[in-house]
Amino acid sequence: QAQLLESGGGLVQTGGSLRLSCAFSGRAFHNYVIGWFRQAPGKERRYVGSLNWSGRIADYADSAKGRFTLSRDNANFEVYLQMDNLTPDDTAVYYCAGYNDGPGFPRFAVYQYGLWGQGTRVTVSS
Repeated sequence: QAQLLESGGGLVQTGGSLRLSCAFSGRAFHNYVIGWFRQAPGKERRYVGSLNWSGRIADYADSAKGRFTLSRDNANFEVYLQMDNLTPDDTAVYYCAGYNDGPGFPRFAVYQYGLWGQGTRVTVSS
């Protein structure tokens, strides 16, 4: 059974950077589109961005454009979210999620992703 595991969260000051990793275990990683979501305290889980199976096509939410970069290493079954110029508004638990590649990229809704990690917490201090 496929699983996802996030790592790389932590505490960073405003303007700093973090790189989150999402490690996949299971079969056929190359078939999965991987997305990232985040959930701030008391708020709904929101889409951050997603990357197609090859890593060549990326989509970002407006809040992430110009600051966050997605990449993937299919040989090592990992996806990365590089986050730069962080602000306190980026404070949240970050989740990676996946779905088997098919029609319709990108997908923005939580229910469209069938595979989820447990999340990694990012705190940005002012």
